[in-house]
Amino acid sequence: MASPDPHEQFMRLFLQHEPQILRLVLVYIPRQADARDVVQETAIALWKHFSDYDAARPFGSWAGGFARMEVRRFLRKAHRQAYLHEQAVTSLMAIEATSPLFDEQRDRHLAECRAQLPLEQRRVLEAYYVEEAAVEAIAQRHGRTIEAIYKVLQRTRSMLLECIDRKMARNQA
Repeated sequence: MASPDPHEQFMRLFLQHEPQILRLVLVYIPRQADARDVVQETAIALWKHFSDYDAARPFGSWAGGFARMEVRRFLRKAHRQAYLHEQAVTSLMAIEATSPLFDEQRDRHLAECRAQLPLEQRRVLEAYYVEEAAVEAIAQRHGRTIEAIYKVLQRTRSMLLECIDRKMARNQA
């Protein structure tokens, strides 16, 4: 039997894990278009190093390491205040590294916590992350200032993180 084509093997693994990689990147880079660019750069880096991949290790964990490097590279280049400060990202990554990558339990908790949000916060969150609407358009739609929408997004992300942390802590107890 011929050995599997490395390109085909890579594509199968990457496509299987791409949604999880995108979710990981979105934690640090909330703007969907920028996050997708980072995922694309991650794919390029993964392909360049695919010959080093040890199939005995989970692909998701291996890919997550590359995604984190690409996130740091993006944040260094971007110098945008709208994104988390690089030190905060490093701290978040250190915390995340202690738990399994792409934890299904965390995804379930996120869905539960999101469902508990007030309707307006859910709508703003959906407009920003799902519809990829510009903050200006969201502000106009909701009759609020751009600064107010940024604050809603920041407050909502904090609330979701706290809610997920509480649920994860309960599961570990």
